[in-house]
Amino acid sequence: MTTVLDRPPALRRVRARWGWGVGALALVLWSLAGAGAFAGEVVNPAGTAQFGRFAAAALSPALDGDFLRVLAGSVLVTVAYAALGAALAVLLGAVGAVALARTTWGRRRLGWTLARGALAVPRGLHEAVWGLLLVNLLGLDPWVGVLAIGIPYGAVTAKVFADLLDEVPRGAYDALLGAGAGRATAALYGLLPPASGGLLSYSFYRLECAVRSAVVLGLIGAGGLGYQLSLSFSSLRWAQVWSCVYALALLCLAADVGGRAVRRRVAAPRASGDRLRRDPSLSTAVAVVLVGVVWSWWYLAISPATLVSDRTGAQLRYVLSAAWPPDVDGPLLSAVGRAAVDTVQMSVIAIAVATVGAVLLAGLAARPAQASAGRRLVGAVVRLGLLLLRAVPPPVWALVLLFVLLPGVLPGALALGVYTLGVLGRLAAEATEELDPRPRAALTALGAGPVGGWLYGVLPAATGPVLAFALYRWEVAIRDTVLVGLLGAGGLGALLASRVAAFDWGAVTTVLAALVVLTAAVDLLSARARAALR
Repeated sequence: MTTVLDRPPALRRVRARWGWGVGALALVLWSLAGAGAFAGEVVNPAGTAQFGRFAAAALSPALDGDFLRVLAGSVLVTVAYAALGAALAVLLGAVGAVALARTTWGRRRLGWTLARGALAVPRGLHEAVWGLLLVNLLGLDPWVGVLAIGIPYGAVTAKVFADLLDEVPRGAYDALLGAGAGRATAALYGLLPPASGGLLSYSFYRLECAVRSAVVLGLIGAGGLGYQLSLSFSSLRWAQVWSCVYALALLCLAADVGGRAVRRRVAAPRASGDRLRRDPSLSTAVAVVLVGVVWSWWYLAISPATLVSDRTGAQLRYVLSAAWPPDVDGPLLSAVGRAAVDTVQMSVIAIAVATVGAVLLAGLAARPAQASAGRRLVGAVVRLGLLLLRAVPPPVWALVLLFVLLPGVLPGALALGVYTLGVLGRLAAEATEELDPRPRAALTALGAGPVGGWLYGVLPAATGPVLAFALYRWEVAIRDTVLVGLLGAGGLGALLASRVAAFDWGAVTTVLAALVVLTAAVDLLSARARAALR
């Protein structure tokens, strides 16, 4: 009798992929049913007129001098938060990378495992959650925005930096150890220099992400563009809302273009003979960022004394004593369980919407090597649309969708899906650009039309990378559900907001623990699914 182990590996991989595919479809259907998509009323016809006014205002944004001055000030605040938050994240990442790299631990796997596990809490909590918690410790101090970006990003950066250090040659590191240097010193002088290109590239990527996070923190009161957008939205001043949206798009575009240019220079360093030359453009970019960090410190009037003040210490001791032990009452655990189910369903719907949209738009958004002027124009419009989708934070999309949908999990899920489509669509387009163009060219030479060439020459090869990106974004989406949850869309975010508002710190600890565990479970499931796709 043939056993599972007797089957060819290729057949086992195919069956495993089919199993994952069927499971994913069942998960999507279960999530849609749980969100009420198949039963009851989900559309709000009364909001159609308001949605029409909102959409019409896109063609006439507010351009009066007074509002533009306010908008410019909001942009500066957002940039300052992003610069300082990213700088703190890179500093924490550089320090933590030495402690997290497998190379520096050698054969002491237990210590390495414990060090990596310690990052689960800061990585598992969204920056908006950190902002919500820090407001209760520091009040409306500029440190809230800086720390809310720097702490979770620092944990992520430390992990990525450590992986980069583990990939560089160990010759210089081993030589320094052999000469009597300590592990930290050997890592500093033997591992950091050869890894500097990758570290610099990722640092600028973190700066791009910090811009969007600074906008999100503005929605919960940290100031900047997000705060101005929230004020305009709550007062139904749609022209001002669109001015904020366009400013967001331009800011995100500048961050994307600048970060991509830096990463291209790092990937293709300049050489003179057999030696690498210092790139003046990279040096200028680093100098500009450093000057920006100093300016941001001055502009936000950051004071280190705030962190060590008696008030901050007393508030921290009070919160920690009230938050431990966690609340494990039956009613709260039942509420946490229901909220966790809503959170999972919200994230699954969001990723399903984003994946379908990314597959449909990837071909149009990609930049083909040879294309007509009309095709290039269509691609530019689609890429601009994707930029707008990811420039607007998910809570704002949720508020827009509430014009035409009844409150519940579904508007939050779709809002998160729209935002994720902006990110995933860009990644899918870039993956499509990197594919081998010969299969599609051969089909075109045989008489296939554009649609046929896409379906049979591009889509099969692009499916794997797009699904891998989608699974990665699922890990991010499970954290982003907190954003729309804080505004009442349901899930663990809504439960967390209500417990913080009631100063029920024992319950807050329980909800935070549930968030970390759920995030870790989704990360593990996503990693297993990506492995099955390889």
